[in-house]
Amino acid sequence: MTFLSATLSRVKPSPTIAVTAKAQELKAAGHDVIGLGAGEPDFDTPQNIKDAAARAMDAGKTKYTAVDGIIELKQAICAKFLRDNELSYTPDQVSVGTGGKQILYNALMATMNPGDEVVIAAPYWVSYPDMVLLAGGTPVIATASSQTNYKLTADQLEAAITPKTKWFIFNSPSNPTGAGYNREELKELTDVLMRHPHVWVMTDDMYEHLMYDDFEFFTPAQIEPRLYERTLTCNGVSKAYAMTGWRIGYAAGPKELIGAMRKIQSQSTSNPCTISQWAAVEALNGPQDFLVENNKMFVRRRNLVVEMLSAIEGMTCPVPEGAFYVYPSIGGLIGKSTPDGTVIENDEIFATKLLEDTGVAVVFGAAFGLSPNFRVSYATSDEALTQACKRIQTFCTTLT
Repeated sequence: MTFLSATLSRVKPSPTIAVTAKAQELKAAGHDVIGLGAGEPDFDTPQNIKDAAARAMDAGKTKYTAVDGIIELKQAICAKFLRDNELSYTPDQVSVGTGGKQILYNALMATMNPGDEVVIAAPYWVSYPDMVLLAGGTPVIATASSQTNYKLTADQLEAAITPKTKWFIFNSPSNPTGAGYNREELKELTDVLMRHPHVWVMTDDMYEHLMYDDFEFFTPAQIEPRLYERTLTCNGVSKAYAMTGWRIGYAAGPKELIGAMRKIQSQSTSNPCTISQWAAVEALNGPQDFLVENNKMFVRRRNLVVEMLSAIEGMTCPVPEGAFYVYPSIGGLIGKSTPDGTVIENDEIFATKLLEDTGVAVVFGAAFGLSPNFRVSYATSDEALTQACKRIQTFCTTLT
C-alpha cells in the first residue's frame, strides 16, 4: 500500500514550472541559458505600488485579515470591474486569493462532484485540466485549430457540452497562444451557453490589459448580461502590474459560490499576504498610464519574435492579439534529425534538444494540449529575444 494519495496519480507537475526550474539549474551550473519559459514580465513592479506596500508595513498592517481579502481591496476590485468591464459587484461577491491559480482551484474544489465535466479549450494553460482532476472532475478538451488562430468556435463548444458539464473555462487573451476573442466571436460562444443553462462560466482574464493593435477586450458576462448569475469572473495583478511574486488573484461572482470558495480558503491558506493586499489596492486604484508604455514594449518584442521565427523554414508563427506569448507550429520540422541523429518526432523532443544544444528554454506544445508547437514567452529583453531567436534559427537549419 502506497503512503501517498491516489489522487496524485491523476495529475502531473506543471511543465512550465519544470522548464523554468531546469533553465535555472543549467544557468547555475554555468551554462549560457536564455529562459523563454516563464510567463513573467521582466519589468519591475511600479514604484507607487512598492511604496504602498512599504507604507502598509510602516503602519503595522502585518496581521491576519479577513479570510478572502480586506474590504479596501474588495472595494477596489468592484471599482475595477465597473470601470473596465461594465460589471457591477458588491464586496460580498468578491474573493481574493493567493494568486489567480488559487482562485480557480478554490472554485473547482467548491463545486465539483464525481462525474462532473469541465470544458476546456486547447491549447490551454497547463494547470486547468489538472486542477479539474484534483477536484474530482473530468476535463473535456475541445481542440481549436490554427485555421481559427487557435480560438474555439461555437460549434466546437456546442459539441463538447453534455448533461454532465458543470463549467466552461474561458481564457482570453490566451495562454499559451496570445489569441484574443473579439466581440463577435465571444457573442457566438455566449449564445451557445445561453442554450445550456446548467453550464457555468469560469473566465481567466489575467491578460486583460495586455492587448495590442487596438484589439478590444471583452469578458463573457459583459457581452451577455444574462450569464451574470452563473459566471465567475477571475483576474489578478500578476501580469499587467508585474506583480507575479506578490501572489494576488481575485474573482467576482454569485454570493453562494463566493461563500463556498471562502470556506475552502479558510481551511487551506487563510488570507493572502497582508502587505500584498495593500499593494494590490494601489495597483487597482492608482495610475494606470504605465500599462500603455509597457504594452508598446511588448508589441515591439512580439513583432521581433514573430518575424524571426516566421523566417524559419518549416515553422509558422501566428501574430497574437494579446498576452506575451507566441505559439509557433513546427509541423514542417517533424521527422527531421539533429546532427547527432536524434529524430524530431514531436515537440517535446524539439524543446529538449533545443535546450541541450543551444541553451534556449521553451515549453513544448503537448503540455498545452496541442502539438506540434512550442510556447515562447517574450516577456524579456529585446537583446535576449534576439539572441534566442538566432539560436533557434541556427538550430533549425541544422536539421536534415
